[in-house]
Amino acid sequence: VKLRIAIIRAVGERMPVPTAGSRDASGFKGKALEEFATDLTKLAAEGKIDPVVGRSQEIERVVQILGRRSKNNPVLIGEPGVGKTAIAEGLAQRIINQDVPELLLDQRVLSLDINSLVAGTRFRGDFEERLKQIVAEVNKAGNIIFLIDEIHTLVGTGGMEGGMDAANMLKPALARGELQCIGATTLDEYRKYIEKDAALERRFQPVMVNEPSVEETIEILKGVRSSYEQHHNLLISDDALVAAAKLSNRYIADRYLPDKAIDLIDEAGSCVHLRHSQTSLAKELKQSLRKIIWDKDAAVKAQEFDRASELRDQELELEAKLQNLNENRAATDTRPVVTVEDIAQVVASWTGVPANRITKSESAMLMKLEETLHQRIIGQENAVNAVAKAIRRARVGLSSEQRPIASFIFCGPTGVGKTELTKALADSVFGAEDAIIRLDMSEYMESQSVAKLIGSPPGYVGYGDGGQLTEAVRRKPYTVVLFDEIEKAHPDVFNLLLQLLDDGRLTDSQGRVVDFKNTVIIMTSNIGSRAIEKQGTGIGFDMIDGDLATAQYTRTREQVNDALKSSFRPEFLNRLDEIIVFHQLQRSEVKQIADILLQDVAKRLVEQAIKIEVTEAFKDKLVVEGYDPSYGARPLRRAITRLVEDSLAEALLAGDIRAGETAVLDVNDDGQVTVQRERALALVSG
Repeated sequence: VKLRIAIIRAVGERMPVPTAGSRDASGFKGKALEEFATDLTKLAAEGKIDPVVGRSQEIERVVQILGRRSKNNPVLIGEPGVGKTAIAEGLAQRIINQDVPELLLDQRVLSLDINSLVAGTRFRGDFEERLKQIVAEVNKAGNIIFLIDEIHTLVGTGGMEGGMDAANMLKPALARGELQCIGATTLDEYRKYIEKDAALERRFQPVMVNEPSVEETIEILKGVRSSYEQHHNLLISDDALVAAAKLSNRYIADRYLPDKAIDLIDEAGSCVHLRHSQTSLAKELKQSLRKIIWDKDAAVKAQEFDRASELRDQELELEAKLQNLNENRAATDTRPVVTVEDIAQVVASWTGVPANRITKSESAMLMKLEETLHQRIIGQENAVNAVAKAIRRARVGLSSEQRPIASFIFCGPTGVGKTELTKALADSVFGAEDAIIRLDMSEYMESQSVAKLIGSPPGYVGYGDGGQLTEAVRRKPYTVVLFDEIEKAHPDVFNLLLQLLDDGRLTDSQGRVVDFKNTVIIMTSNIGSRAIEKQGTGIGFDMIDGDLATAQYTRTREQVNDALKSSFRPEFLNRLDEIIVFHQLQRSEVKQIADILLQDVAKRLVEQAIKIEVTEAFKDKLVVEGYDPSYGARPLRRAITRLVEDSLAEALLAGDIRAGETAVLDVNDDGQVTVQRERALALVSG
């Protein structure tokens, strides 16, 4: 190969240059623009470009820059999806409509494909030759404006083995005005590639393209609606357009308008079209038709021509029925309509956030949320009521869109149900008990560990992996976030929580904004526990109308608030929705908790077909040994392990209790736990 190249160079024969169209270099003389560019003005004249709504100020600025004598190259800078390329397409439409200055009336806007320009350039000099030929054709035509999408790719393109890249080759033509170019790139890429090269930057005039507002997005959606209605063969209601703009702005935080709203409309249209594409009868006819065609081909191969002829007649008959069915459907059926519910379903599938309207079953669940939570949480009326009200406000849509659904701090002694209420809330409202992001603040006691929440800074181990809090919320934006034992965290943690509680957002180490507006923030703390433990010691003159419990709770709440003020800064406490104080468990409440824990033990024994029953004497012993006002319900769990589970384990191993029987737990005269067997006829007969 090297010898052939040397001979070709010696005799002066021109090297073949493969291109994207599998042509030689000699095959596209004078036609490089057709090979590597797309004529946007031609597409606009044919009506193949979506109409551009708004952006008149940006288009006027582009026209002004193009009218300059030199350095007349605008570059559109904006976030992904805000409509940079659409502005260039809008310019092409204005040229076709003769809505531009006289200087631009005969101009053509061509989109240059950098990928095709580089593809196939195997030898040094191939890329440079193509680029020179394009520049020569542009100079010869004299009426061409280039659109280079992702213009930062010019930097370094084609530059290998000491060769010049595309940016350096185009600099002279760009500066003299021989080559007019409209570039489009993002803010980050412009800063990273274009601004670094000052000589290249001065040849471009930046035009900032900001994200449109929700109202502007609605107008844009109305402009492109007809294209999507024609593509999906349906209708899109005005309410659906408004919902797409508003819901995408509220629930899809990591993308930009109008792109995310247009994608919502597109996917909702696809969903509705597929749902109404075929009736059940049409599907059955098509399945039967496919089977007959298959059998006919098999009969022909087996030379069973009589059977093949019969199948051919059946095929024609089914085709006629299917055609009549389609004609009748086209004549009678109206096109389906994309509604607000369709948009909300797409939002829910994207984000996991239920944005759709509340159904009757969900409405009943929300109205009875306190009862549902009390199935697992005994007592603590104030805490349960506050949480339930916050969830109802958010689900109906009355809560603030700029803050989390709710933010609480649960204060109380250990074992009174602070963490259990969080789990019950996740299970009943968010669908599963594991729909919870739990962060134990004892792991964030050191200053350097605070960075784990949002990710390590550049230069440190773990940079690029994301934060434990921010990444978890990005994956599950509709969830409960639990900061367990918040008082153990380093003080720097509270600096991060300030903007989270106030604005519902947090920026991770990568610069990405994480949305917390669909989360419930719950913090637990043991601060003020001593005040709660002493709530029953003094009566004094706090009795109001004989309501001793209310007076004690009010006094205790004030003492807990004073303890919190001495431990946390005012700007942190001021951002919380509510401070909820859990009172100590009473003996009657512990007895109800014992019933719940015994039900858990019974569920574990169902697999072995064993039931358990307990006597009142045994339950009283359980409460006596498991009740400690200072430690809450956790001693009760240990008492059940010792008195119930250990006793049942010994009885099972000794053979005293077998499958299909009922174990009765009782206490004898000496106070010892006994396990007696009672035949369960229901299990045997079942």
